[in-house]
Amino acid sequence: MKKIIMLLTLLSTLLSARFIATPLQECEAFNNMKHTKNTHNITLKMNQQYTIIKKYKGQYLTLIKGESPAQRWVSSECLTKAKKPVMSKHTKKYEKPILLNKKSNTQSILVLSWHNAFCETHQNKRECIQSMREGKSHLVLHGLWPQPRNNVYCNVPKKIAAKDKHHQWRELPNLELEPKTISLLQTYMPGYISGLHKHEWIKHGTCYSKDEESYFSDALSLTREVDSSSVGKLLRQNIGKKITLSQIRKAFDSSFGNGAGKKVELKCKGGLLTELWINIGGEGDKLTELISSGKSVRSRCYTATVDRIGYR
Repeated sequence: MKKIIMLLTLLSTLLSARFIATPLQECEAFNNMKHTKNTHNITLKMNQQYTIIKKYKGQYLTLIKGESPAQRWVSSECLTKAKKPVMSKHTKKYEKPILLNKKSNTQSILVLSWHNAFCETHQNKRECIQSMREGKSHLVLHGLWPQPRNNVYCNVPKKIAAKDKHHQWRELPNLELEPKTISLLQTYMPGYISGLHKHEWIKHGTCYSKDEESYFSDALSLTREVDSSSVGKLLRQNIGKKITLSQIRKAFDSSFGNGAGKKVELKCKGGLLTELWINIGGEGDKLTELISSGKSVRSRCYTATVDRIGYR
């Protein structure tokens, strides 16, 4: 009798499923929506199809046969639809921002965050819970912002922009990104798990002169350049210590050419280094080329502590 009930339950679940999906990468499958528990450390397997039971707040309730519990929460970014869901009359036709504004942006700000400092005031964020488990300290991507500052939401429908402004980021349209780019975002943009990448594209990327894949590829390449340079090394060597604007600017000069440091603004909060705002311009593939065309800036912060993993 018990087996019959289980079979009927499974059949009911399959019949009510919205669609079948295939993983873009090996994502973890969690017991809860906060992604704090994963019984048996389950990850989705590439090239295997999974039944999606429902979607809620940017996550898919996914059926994983043979596991207990079998219903797991997975970020919607981890899966690609193999069969389109049944569309109701209320389903929005809008899929993603339309790139009509193709003019080249000559100036942008590359915004890099020191993630440990961000987590001091956002301890319950999923990306902070995850970073505590991983125990890594490095510069991460906040965004790449075409200038001037009011150059935002280019050709984005008002309803989508409103969702973004109300921080409903995981409800924003999915982006067309390559699996490799998604994997790098998960490493260099921890806020990816909360939909930060969607927000950055909707608000800033739509004003970039390229599509979403190129936008994030460019931003990630520059982020990795800075983090692997003497700048990233300097920050890691001074974790738990105070560091000065002068030290940071010298490290930029050393890595990216004389005068590069003058293009960098240090952002601080509560005595902690929170972000580096790097002004870039012109065209090129390397930061050395781009930063040389960036504008020189002043910084209101001159000394700050490089925060360590964990909370005060």
